[in-house]
Amino acid sequence: MTEQALVDLAFTMLERSYVPYSHFPVGAALLCADGTVFTGCNVENAAYGSTICAERTALVKAVSEGRREFTALAVVGNGGDYCWPCGACRQMLYEFAPELTLLVGRGDGKYRKTALKELLPHGFGPSSLN
Repeated sequence: MTEQALVDLAFTMLERSYVPYSHFPVGAALLCADGTVFTGCNVENAAYGSTICAERTALVKAVSEGRREFTALAVVGNGGDYCWPCGACRQMLYEFAPELTLLVGRGDGKYRKTALKELLPHGFGPSSLN
């Protein structure tokens, strides 16, 4: 799958977001090492701490289906700035894929490519527990 196709797939998830409080939809598409893609959207809750981000939705769907190896994640919003993963998402992604490539998009369809390790330097992962 091309980077652009992954980003485009993430954009299709914006319409599925449940965002009655922030009105800020986010879509994600997570590419597994085997080529499978899992999508996600953010789902808000009146008890704000129960809200789940699009990135974690895609990750949890993938892990629940037995996938553990990931190569790229597209995360997009419809705002004027790039939609960067929050700290909790960065940590969850690092657990499974410290070498993950991120494609971070904004509302006009443009995206930037970066590495998860750039967003979470010196990350805490399974090897930190040794």
